[in-house]
Amino acid sequence: MSDVTIVVDGVPRRVPGDWTVAVALLQLGIHSFTTNVQGPGRAPLCGMGTCHECRVTIDGVAGIRSCLEPVRSGMQVETGR
Repeated sequence: MSDVTIVVDGVPRRVPGDWTVAVALLQLGIHSFTTNVQGPGRAPLCGMGTCHECRVTIDGVAGIRSCLEPVRSGMQVETGR
């Protein structure tokens, strides 16, 4: 599959089109997807949508589990880091 451009925290990034958002973020060196109430960063734990630790905002919709969401050209991803 060919590469697509996604925008992560305001920065355009090229990633393979067959990746999930979680894989793309991890491969881009982003290891904190959100924070908890005490402040430490949170990242994917299970990789299959069970733990909800990988939630990000995609195209303005908060709480999307990034490990289940395939990347698509033009998507806007916001981490809570």
